[in-house]
Amino acid sequence: MAPNSPRIVVLPGDGIGAEVTDSALTVLEAVQRRVPAAALDLVHLDAGAGTYLETGSALPDNVIEAIRGADGVLLGAMGLPDVRYPDGTEIIPQIELRMIFGLYAGVRPIRLLPGAPTPLGDARAAGLDFVIIRESTEGLFAHMNDGTVEDDEVAEDRMVITRATSERLFDFSFRLAQQRKAAGHPGKVTLVDKANVFKSMAFFRKIFDERAEAFPDIATDRQYVDAAALNFVRNPWDYDVVVTENMFGDILSDLGAGLIGGMGMAPSADIGDDTAVFQPSHGTAPDIVGTGKANPTAMILSVVLLLEWLATQDRGAAFGEAARLLDVAVCAAYADGALVPYEAGGSDGTAAILKRILENL
Repeated sequence: MAPNSPRIVVLPGDGIGAEVTDSALTVLEAVQRRVPAAALDLVHLDAGAGTYLETGSALPDNVIEAIRGADGVLLGAMGLPDVRYPDGTEIIPQIELRMIFGLYAGVRPIRLLPGAPTPLGDARAAGLDFVIIRESTEGLFAHMNDGTVEDDEVAEDRMVITRATSERLFDFSFRLAQQRKAAGHPGKVTLVDKANVFKSMAFFRKIFDERAEAFPDIATDRQYVDAAALNFVRNPWDYDVVVTENMFGDILSDLGAGLIGGMGMAPSADIGDDTAVFQPSHGTAPDIVGTGKANPTAMILSVVLLLEWLATQDRGAAFGEAARLLDVAVCAAYADGALVPYEAGGSDGTAAILKRILENL
């Protein structure tokens, strides 16, 4: 490890989280042998449902403090359906991390790898490549623990949209569109909302329109969420950067993952002003733990996002080079169409996918 290497907290979590994290770390080591200057100082800690059962806390104080002193987090998956808090809610520390560290920009790339399975039959699917930016601290999640149920008759939750967070979110989205435009993408941001029904969504759109004026080089579009869900299936190649509210982003991200082969193909990042968390979009999948069927691709691509992010944080060009090498290796692993994960109806599990990626490094 080189002096002053970025410190990354590694949280494997629960279920298949540990399995895909092991694969990602194996690949990371292989990349770093190629690019020694992309060394990381990895701090391995425990959090999640298993930690809650052992200690009474799903997100111990030492983990939070370690993240405060770190440059980023690599997270496997957290939570188990049968492990819940006394009020019946599920243990989801990854959402708590977003709130604690202000990780407002949930980045969900929707990119079909060459040769990867997809339910889309159109030949244009081969070029499918857009990004969903999900606001990750507000919306219907802002007060997720404060909902009420009155007399077993009426339940109520609250939607929150603030100007400060929305402006940061939209600026992040427009800057990403500028970066993608420089790389040959259309340079367009599509706002997804329900501004025709909810005052909060009309406010959300108003702020979007205001911030769009500061980015005249970027085209804009506005769609209601129901129309966007239709268009994701019919014309997903029409999108470049999609920005939306927390709950809408949660749902549309899974729909997008379905277009590119499943949750095991979908990486993600939750980014704030000071730190970021990188993790696969999938959950802990307790039904396949220990079977070798888990797809590590999303976790490995999340490492690519981590390395790319470090490069943008002025930690050195070596991280950008390492990200490129790893991304090329993942794409090459699927390119001939022979690699088909279990979730897509194939028989290639964790070991087979890892082996192909390592071979291409």
